[in-house]
Amino acid sequence: MSNRKRVWFEEAGKRLDPGLVEQLQLNRKDDPLETGNRKIPVIVYLNSDCEHASKDDLLKTCNKESHNKLEKELATVNGIRGYLTPGKIKQIKDHNAVDRIFHDRIVTAYLDIASNHIRATNVWKEHSVKGKNVSIAVIDTGVHPHEDLKDRIVAFKDLVNDREDTYDDNGHGTHCAGDAAGNGQLSNGQYSGPAPEATIVSVKVLDEQGSGRLSTIIEGIEWCIDKKEELNIKVISLSLGATAYESFRDDPLAIAAQQAWHHGIVVCAAAGNSGPAPTTIGTPAIDPFIITVGSAYDQDTLERSDDVIADYSSRGPTIDSFVKPDIYAPGTDIISLLSPDSALEYQLPEQIVDENYIQLSGTSMATPICAGVVALMLEANPNLSPNDVKSILKATSHPMFDDLWGYIDAVDAVEMAKNYYNAQQTAQAANTKG
Repeated sequence: MSNRKRVWFEEAGKRLDPGLVEQLQLNRKDDPLETGNRKIPVIVYLNSDCEHASKDDLLKTCNKESHNKLEKELATVNGIRGYLTPGKIKQIKDHNAVDRIFHDRIVTAYLDIASNHIRATNVWKEHSVKGKNVSIAVIDTGVHPHEDLKDRIVAFKDLVNDREDTYDDNGHGTHCAGDAAGNGQLSNGQYSGPAPEATIVSVKVLDEQGSGRLSTIIEGIEWCIDKKEELNIKVISLSLGATAYESFRDDPLAIAAQQAWHHGIVVCAAAGNSGPAPTTIGTPAIDPFIITVGSAYDQDTLERSDDVIADYSSRGPTIDSFVKPDIYAPGTDIISLLSPDSALEYQLPEQIVDENYIQLSGTSMATPICAGVVALMLEANPNLSPNDVKSILKATSHPMFDDLWGYIDAVDAVEMAKNYYNAQQTAQAANTKG
């Protein structure tokens, strides 16, 4: 029987999230006495009944030494982000203003290495719906002002480098924007997204390498909530994520995504690329409210009977035992927009189709394709709530033999969206008569 004395962070219980405990364990190996000034990025949740005086005391306690800093408030999670040493974390974990402390860990773009198949082109012809008057917020690595998005990038917010000009030094966000709303201008319409008349709001939260902190993603979501009415943001596409250590009730990124949902924005989040093992869905996709998108492989045919779940696509159930993903969309070998001089252009030269397009795979691609279909639905019926959209997508999906939920169908989804409230009223009238 071991007589090893437990260290303070092992006895902190729910005060510290498991990811932060891991960081503290790693730090202790290098600095057993915890006397160093190594800073750990954190998000400090405040108690719901925290008074101003208590919060001010916490900030004063944390900010009096130059190597500790709590600064940026995150309203959706009632928290503050910053950098603290292990010693300072130990000092404040029981402060009466503190509820919990999380590691502000790295979030990455979900990259693993089309419109005809999901019947979006049929929607254009049969319903004259192309996503007009709907803004899709792509929270990612930025966006290149590609010709296929000309005059439709209505806003750009850079939370990484604070630049004002529209750019994408990684390339992932540009591809995702095209997956949702590219119009195929430079390919004679061949490489177009499902919503070629939707507008794009680009929020850069990931750096040149496709990485960023939880808190930066949360800040991006909060920015979209604040700008919802001004920019007509109706859909958020999140082709990014991180390992889920906590229930969606406690996970900061899941909480932020759910807040956007409750503010009337449809949130589509990538399931992740950690399949085929079960229970591999990351955050924020673990949240039960938002739409979690898995990746299907159409095997390069228009025949649906041979469609399968992509091997890399993360599987459920979630950490809370919810069945996920909610829907599947094409995500393998998707050709979309290339951002010139970007990291992906140099890292994946074999994937470049020509000077304007690149072929990529991942749930990152499936997610904005789903977001594009949502834009079609919301043009067809602007009164749909996020819950309505999710219900329609699932009800009109086509079953896949290897999962409970099915493959997205733009035609059926738009047709049901157009008639959704009429159908509800008819059902209610029938129930009343009965």
